[in-house]
Amino acid sequence: MKDKNLPNDYNSLSLEELTTEANKMIEELENQKDLGNSLDKYQDLIKLNNIIEKKFQKNTKEISEKTKEKISKINQKK
Repeated sequence: MKDKNLPNDYNSLSLEELTTEANKMIEELENQKDLGNSLDKYQDLIKLNNIIEKKFQKNTKEISEKTKEKISKINQKK
């Protein structure tokens, strides 16, 4: 599954905005009566989840790197 197949440009949204979009999709799926349409929306939700996971991992890595830099600076001052 390619992330690029999603209709909106989710890559430019923040994690909070992506989570809101995922919650909207979940609500739509819960209220959906036609299972044929549900399958497509469920696949879109999986793709969106993959994007959220990638952004989360990227943010976690950035936070970790910044923390290491700050610790290094503190240790150098001692």
